[in-house]
Amino acid sequence: MGNFADEINKRRTFAIISHPDAGKTTLTEKFLLYGGAINLAGSVKGKATARHAVSDWMQIEKERGISVTSSVLQFEYGGFCINILDTPGHQDFSEDTYRTLMAADSAVMVIDASKGVEAQTRKLFKVCVMRHIPIFTFINKMDRDANDTFTLLDEIEKELGIATCPINWPIGSGKSFKGVYERESKCVITYSDTEKGTKEGHATRIPVAEDALLTEQIGEAHKAQLFDEIELLDGASAEYDLELIQAGELTPVFFGSALTNFGVEIFLQHFLKMTTTPLPRKSDIGLIDPVEHDFSAFVFKIQANMNKAHRDRVAFMRICSGRFDAGVEVKHVQGGKVMRLSQPQQIMADERKILDEAYAGDIIGVFDPGIFSIGDTICMPKEQFEYEGIPTFAPEHFARVRQIDTMKRKQFVKGITQIAQEGAIQIFQEFNTGMEEIIVGVVGVLQFDVLKYRLENEYNVEIKLENLPYEHIRWIENKDIDLDKLTGTSDMKKIKDLKGNPLLLFVNQWSVGMTVERNEGLVLSEFGKN
Repeated sequence: MGNFADEINKRRTFAIISHPDAGKTTLTEKFLLYGGAINLAGSVKGKATARHAVSDWMQIEKERGISVTSSVLQFEYGGFCINILDTPGHQDFSEDTYRTLMAADSAVMVIDASKGVEAQTRKLFKVCVMRHIPIFTFINKMDRDANDTFTLLDEIEKELGIATCPINWPIGSGKSFKGVYERESKCVITYSDTEKGTKEGHATRIPVAEDALLTEQIGEAHKAQLFDEIELLDGASAEYDLELIQAGELTPVFFGSALTNFGVEIFLQHFLKMTTTPLPRKSDIGLIDPVEHDFSAFVFKIQANMNKAHRDRVAFMRICSGRFDAGVEVKHVQGGKVMRLSQPQQIMADERKILDEAYAGDIIGVFDPGIFSIGDTICMPKEQFEYEGIPTFAPEHFARVRQIDTMKRKQFVKGITQIAQEGAIQIFQEFNTGMEEIIVGVVGVLQFDVLKYRLENEYNVEIKLENLPYEHIRWIENKDIDLDKLTGTSDMKKIKDLKGNPLLLFVNQWSVGMTVERNEGLVLSEFGKN
């Protein structure tokens, strides 16, 4: 048991969340640099010839320079085994990020110092708060002109409703960025525009007591401002409290520049001291302890066609307890089947490594012959329990999908069904008809482009999308309701999902309430269950 408990206790599993362009992918790459996982960090945007970011592997991502799927990256650093779940920043892909957060034990929130808290950050943050996930804030791009530091902190506290505790403090920004003051050691760490693709350049540490040296390095004006701000900070900011951090009620704040690689390793070292080992997880038989319990996991993501050569589907699982051994028999609870997980692998963006073993906290990808769904539980054959399901987001945009070549019906149905199983889109049918009338619902309109692109490139099927005016969808909780007798509004449409569950679409918000009033006992819900 000892060795296996040690392995689990070394694990740290976190998700990186941010608004698009806050520098999340760059920060991820710099983490990997420290773990020796890559030797040269590639710039995400750059010219067509530049290396694409390690974590952006789908063709459409490379073309647009945005992350549209979450990738999983693992590296070792300082005696820890770290699993990073990189998430799409674009709000049209927030559902994927939401599911990824279900698989993480903590979250790193990247904020652009010149923009502060943006809309997307707010939405994702709410998910973290809902799950009481500890949140660590990295305020990035200090090498560019930034907003006032106190204003940035104030915004985090007001907008996100969480107290802040700066671990370090920036001195200037943009061209006059001099470095950071580390509060605990009372030292200034000076900034030099380090070589961008390598590990941290030469940083000098100066204790603030060494007045002359400090003045020489950062100048009299910066020094005077720093001393004023420290005094203000010590009086105004929340005290460092590890319990509150781990309860998700206080966020430690760090400043730096991922691009020039300043402050990244400092952040990583502090982060590892403050985060916890893999946490127990809720199931229908109570909390499952990572160390005390045998192997168990849940599926949080399904990705088809990661490898063009193999046309495969990979189910990503977060291991919640115990040790996984390749070749061992496990139970797929929802399918009621005992099976061996095929081709268990660790995936580093699009590179794969077949695994012999993995531990609680790790993320593994397994070949999915089309049997897994998001939220499924895997455990040992003699056990029977289910982890909490992952709710599905209500789509906000709908379109009717038509294939251009009716001879390719088979590929079309297969393609759209597989993409829907990944959870990026939701597909519905007209009530009382078969698959001939398909309606697609998405959280963000960019998903329509991805759907079109993927059906053409991966399944060789061209489609036409006809936008529908509906904006509100509700699941019907009552199983005994007779849909034919339901009295609705003129802007209501009856549809069903792939499992045959009835749903209602509405153009106007007020129609939802009116329909409930007109049908006694009708219960409508904004969330579907996986």
